[in-house]
Parts: sequence; C-alpha cells; structure tokens
Amino acid sequence: MIGRRRSRIPLPLPENTNRARVNDKIRVPSVRLIDEAGQQVGVVPIQEALTKAQAAGLDLVEVSPDAKPPVCRIQDYSKFLFEQQKKDRVAKANAHKSDTKEVRLRPGTGQGDIDIKAKHAREFLVEGHKVSILLQFRGREMSHRELGIEMIRKFAAQLGDIAKMEQEPRQEGKRMFALLVAIKH
Repeated sequence: MIGRRRSRIPLPLPENTNRARVNDKIRVPSVRLIDEAGQQVGVVPIQEALTKAQAAGLDLVEVSPDAKPPVCRIQDYSKFLFEQQKKDRVAKANAHKSDTKEVRLRPGTGQGDIDIKAKHAREFLVEGHKVSILLQFRGREMSHRELGIEMIRKFAAQLGDIAKMEQEPRQEGKRMFALLVAIKH
C-alpha cells in the first residue's frame, strides 16, 4: 500500500491564551507588585520582582495584564490556577440557561388540544423557558393567514397572566412563528 507518510514529530500544543503569564514570560520593564502576604509593595522593576519571588520560593504571577503598569502577585502558580478554575465553575453554575421550547399548532387544531398545549406552555414558562408558537399551514389554509394570526393571539391570551408576546406573529413560507416570554414579577 502506497500512501503519504505521516510525520512522527508531534505538533506543538497551542498556548492557552486564558492563562496568566508567569515569571520569565512577563515582558514589561516594571510592574506593580503585591507580596505573598497581600501587601502592596509598589511599582518595581521586573528583575527586582522576580528576585523577591525566587527568594520566597514562589512564582511571580501577572494577575492584571491590562493595568498600567501590570499588576503582579507573588504566589504559588498552581494555587492561582486552581482558584481561577473554581471561579469559572461557580460563574458557569450561576449562569442562567434559557431554552426555547416549541408548541406546534395547525389552523384546524381543536379547542381541547389548544388547552392542553397551553397547559404545557405554562409549565415551560414557569420553569423559565421561552415558548415559540409554530403554526403550520397546508394547502388552501395558506389563503387564510388571518385565521392563523387569530389562533396565535388566542393562544397567547390564555397565557396572558404569566407571559407576554416578545415577537409578534410573522410568516415564513408555510409556517407562522411567535415568541412568548414569562413576565418578571
């Protein structure tokens, strides 16, 4: 079998841009230094900051690269990474995820079915989701758009006590869409 020979040289891993610069990676002439006790030392040359970090047996970590001059702290780098990951996990856990749930209707859908679908939509809204109403037209139903708009408005009126229409009914081809969101109390 004849083919291309793959190189055995491993490709270098991409450098993680989220990580803070440490020790020799800090390339500025002077930094604002915070010692291992959390006390602010002041603006010092980078070589002096590095020697203080080495004397303490710790790393010089750039905690605020956008400041003028950058802020560096003398601390254990692995502990800094752990605390950073912990903060990221907490922020991700507290982020509110809002999905859009869909309710499908047809112009000929009966009132009993609409009531059941409205009940499900109410549950979705209480859970904090948005509800998308999709009305599907077929054949001659396309000539009676106004019936579809009326049905969507009637459906939204059933949920009027807990939801408002964020997006008015709009038609795309054979489908009509509207979006409901929960009212904040």
